[in-house]
Amino acid sequence: MTAFSAAVGELATDVRLPAGDGPFPAVLVRTPYDRTRHEAEARGWAHRGFAAVVQDVRGRFASPGPWRPYANEAADGAATARWIRRQPWSDGRLLAVGASYAAHCALALALDVPEDARPDAVIAAVPALGPAETARETSGVERLLSRAGWWAAHGDRRDSEESALEKALAADPGLLTSVPLVSLPERLGRGLPSWADLWRHRDRGRLVARAAHAGVPLLAVGGHHDHFTEDTVALWRAWGGPSARLLLGPWGHSLVTAPGPDAGPAHRLNLGDLYVRWARRALTGELAPGHHGAQGLGGADLWLPAGTEGEPRTARTRLVHGSAFTADPARPVRSDDLTVPTDGPPDRCLLVTPPLPRPLDVVGPGSVHLPATAHSPSADWAARLVALPPEGTAERLAVGVVRRAGPAGRETSFTIALGRLARRLPAGARLRLEIAGHHFPAHARNPHTGQDPVTAGRLLASRREVDAHSVALILPVLPSRPTPVDPAEEILR
Repeated sequence: MTAFSAAVGELATDVRLPAGDGPFPAVLVRTPYDRTRHEAEARGWAHRGFAAVVQDVRGRFASPGPWRPYANEAADGAATARWIRRQPWSDGRLLAVGASYAAHCALALALDVPEDARPDAVIAAVPALGPAETARETSGVERLLSRAGWWAAHGDRRDSEESALEKALAADPGLLTSVPLVSLPERLGRGLPSWADLWRHRDRGRLVARAAHAGVPLLAVGGHHDHFTEDTVALWRAWGGPSARLLLGPWGHSLVTAPGPDAGPAHRLNLGDLYVRWARRALTGELAPGHHGAQGLGGADLWLPAGTEGEPRTARTRLVHGSAFTADPARPVRSDDLTVPTDGPPDRCLLVTPPLPRPLDVVGPGSVHLPATAHSPSADWAARLVALPPEGTAERLAVGVVRRAGPAGRETSFTIALGRLARRLPAGARLRLEIAGHHFPAHARNPHTGQDPVTAGRLLASRREVDAHSVALILPVLPSRPTPVDPAEEILR
């Protein structure tokens, strides 16, 4: 193998070539997280016959220029793709690969540049599609903890400090409770001019809309415990290229290195090997047309065809307490704590199901239909679904948050989407449904004044009432035991 570095349009770029004379198909990874961290990945691609090109995006690590997240990736990616195709070691075929922000870079190259610069295939893992998609839920509610962590670690700086927020919280435990949220950089003690601008982005769905016009194969990879599960699935469904494959496992944002509590041995895939095998078939036109793939069923140690969904069924629930409660920003329901207070005034409405008489396979999008009243002009409603197995543990299954505005004190009925579930629940398990006004610090606290939660400086308590007897927990239940599939066969066919 041969390795060398280059400056492509001034951007720091490492190239690793396979042994032999070539020319070779090329793999391009553009990252804000330091290209040198991809050395093992680049060696793996080169060992399997691909020229591996890894580049620091503009303004990060060894690449000069201003660091403006999501702003320069189409133009810089196009210039790099053209440079690769001009090299004597390139056979002209190009695969764009990336995870998280790097997946955005790969997708921007496939969807936002002239045809002569586009890759011939794309692998997009846990894709961070853009600032609007990463900053907010589809309902518009702000993702506070994940964005504060990312901006503290990577925002407005050339290098990264992965533990920046963790250190800041150790020194100042009340850091994320400060208001207004836009002033968070002052509490962090460093300049973050892009933090305020992040929350102005509202153009969610731009890349997914453009995906309908894609002209190359796609492999989309995600995790059921990732922030971006819905975006990963939406991208796969919308993709208009000759073939689209989806691999969705019981993983977190770091995929197989961060398995969820419901992952089993069958879910420990060698993703690198699978990527290479898929890439070879994609670049030689051997993939069958259409949308295929596999999704892991947590708690069952097996895989189902991608797109499998159960039939909507309403689960029977019983009110435990809190049909009337107070959503108080001073003591919000915590996203990082599954215990339920047993004393004091209720801070949430709590419902439970009877024990399951038999195992239940829940696969697809869940939801809660909620008739409720908020005594404030603006209110967030968070629904958290928790599994309570017979052994007495508690495990979060799903969370949905919506924001409602309207006359205070008027009952309305609405639906809270819980996201995508893929889980076998054991016999004897119960489900706990919590309805609250906050889910903090994962999400910003609604100030209940009608003001923007990012700029509001005053937070008020909000009295809530839930018509508990009319709450409907709707789960997608498979009517019979599913037939498992081999994930590699589904991805490579």
